[in-house]
Amino acid sequence: MLWIIVILIAVVLIVGPSAWVKFTLKRYATERKDLPGTGGELATHLVKRFELNDVKVETTQEGQDHFDYGQHVVRLSPSVFNGRSLTAVAVAAHEIGHAIAHEKKQKISHLSSRYLPFAHAARKITTGLLIGWPAISLLLHLPYAVPLHALVVGLSGLLAVIVQLAILPEEWDASFNKALPILAEGNYIPQEDLPKVKKILTACAMTYVAAALIKVLFVWRWFKR
Repeated sequence: MLWIIVILIAVVLIVGPSAWVKFTLKRYATERKDLPGTGGELATHLVKRFELNDVKVETTQEGQDHFDYGQHVVRLSPSVFNGRSLTAVAVAAHEIGHAIAHEKKQKISHLSSRYLPFAHAARKITTGLLIGWPAISLLLHLPYAVPLHALVVGLSGLLAVIVQLAILPEEWDASFNKALPILAEGNYIPQEDLPKVKKILTACAMTYVAAALIKVLFVWRWFKR
């Protein structure tokens, strides 16, 4: 009985953040005619306002909002780029927050460039181990072992969570040191909507951590094989 409770708590801790992020972003995605513009229009305006001369704004796949550090591009989902909602405006401001930190060469923007390459390299190694296991097994005369595969997948997932936690201060900076003051002081949203926007910006900051936690669940697939 104790193990069942422990497992249920673990699942809640892993799935809960992702479910909350999705719920929050969807909850405030209702179109608002009282807002002065769409997320894309706000992003374009802020690029000019903060003189981010090398930064472009364009659309990407739904749910893939991000600032591309290498290409200097703020990429927004169609629902954010074309949407006139609190979610669209807050997400756009969050990504512009990343652009401001990077283009102004603020120290907080170094977290991604420092840790993400390490995460990508680790992911490639993990993928290589999983795909190349038949060859490794043949060369080393090792039998297929479900626990070993599960260990590799689990460690990869935990590493992704650790990396995203290390980068979390940068996400928090984009939301609460950049986006929130911009929206609060620039009359881009009604003041009474600030509490809602704070929830959205919290969801924006937690998006990657929540996604990384979900990947940890992939370890259970290997025990079904």
